[in-house]
Amino acid sequence: MLQRLYDWTLSLARSRAAEWWLAAIAFVESSVFLIPADVLFIPMAIARPERAYRYALIATVASVAGGIAGWMIGYYAFEAIALPVLKFYNGLEAFEHLKTAWGDSVLLLLVTSGLAHLPPIKVVTILSGVVHVDIWLFIGSAILARGARFYALGWALKRWGEPIRHFLEHRLGLVAGLAAAAIIALYVIVKFAH
Repeated sequence: MLQRLYDWTLSLARSRAAEWWLAAIAFVESSVFLIPADVLFIPMAIARPERAYRYALIATVASVAGGIAGWMIGYYAFEAIALPVLKFYNGLEAFEHLKTAWGDSVLLLLVTSGLAHLPPIKVVTILSGVVHVDIWLFIGSAILARGARFYALGWALKRWGEPIRHFLEHRLGLVAGLAAAAIIALYVIVKFAH
């Protein structure tokens, strides 16, 4: 099943609409959606490594725009929009904990979330609006964090795209398991470090 999903994602990555899908996913990931843009960005850059930086630009711009939407939701429409979304994802308790523990340091969360998805970017963008982080500081931080993530990933995939593709196609289960373990370990480290 994992192989079929990988093959489907690669076929989507090669389609004409791939850049639009990447922009849409990067936008909604930063404001309300659970799936990271990497699920499309990585196969796209592997399929066409010569366009890796173009994809990084698209993902960065769309992600920052989605982050601004998340900030606005938190700032202007927390009760009407953000609260139901957080409840839907069972994230209200985690959100309240972040608000209490990190309210003054939310920009640090934006950087860790922008670079490593911990905590999820949508939670941090909404939290930034709720605690009234200056919008221009928020935008600058989002550009740096998301841009660094997508451009570093684009550089690595442009440089080592074919060997990475070969490795993934032969060891996809192992990679998925290691990625899940790394995400869990990083989450535990961040949670207990604070």
